[in-house]
Amino acid sequence: MSSSSRTRLLERLRRRGIRDERVLTAIARVPREAFVPEELRDSAYADNALPIGYGATISQPTMVARLLQELALKGGERVLDVGTGSGYQAAVLAELAAEVVSIERVPELAVQARARLAASGYADVEVHVGDGTLGVPERAPYDAIAVAAAAPEPPPPLYGQLAPGGRLAVPVGGRRGQRLEIVSRSESGPAVVHSISCRFVPLIGEAGFAPARWKDRSRSDRGGPRC
Repeated sequence: MSSSSRTRLLERLRRRGIRDERVLTAIARVPREAFVPEELRDSAYADNALPIGYGATISQPTMVARLLQELALKGGERVLDVGTGSGYQAAVLAELAAEVVSIERVPELAVQARARLAASGYADVEVHVGDGTLGVPERAPYDAIAVAAAAPEPPPPLYGQLAPGGRLAVPVGGRRGQRLEIVSRSESGPAVVHSISCRFVPLIGEAGFAPARWKDRSRSDRGGPRC
């Protein structure tokens, strides 16, 4: 993939409000084409979500950048990545933080993500299989948690795994649309800031959407791009 494709993507991200130079540098360093199906590699640097199988997507670069910019990582953090998917967001996080733990509910995607991460130089990323809404409590606490799927509310188990002052970034809403919420852990309880409108695939699990509940919410949905 040509360097000009990455350059055009970075220019697009800047135009769309991404100002954190650490995030932009991280996105420039991660080869997105290594995290998409081979037949879609020509579209790897388009600012679109792309299907990766099993009803999952690799998120739109603008949304990955926005979510990570909101976390304001400095480099020394332990981060939980919920919804590994292809492994792309975990790879970008590995450029931004000291430790990355990732969890994926679909075993086949987890296997593929481990292979892609290792082949791209990110073998230190831990990929677990399980219910992402419950996090990975044995590796908590986390300084930041990045959720790449939509939940009906910020999952309480994830908030409980934040370190004091830690931040959880999660899309909250239903299938027809969500808003990115940034939830900080404070002495007085959750402090919530609403960010941009967005649209992600569902976060399925005990503290997220059950598949039937998500389908019920989707009956009047007319479709459209997912992040």
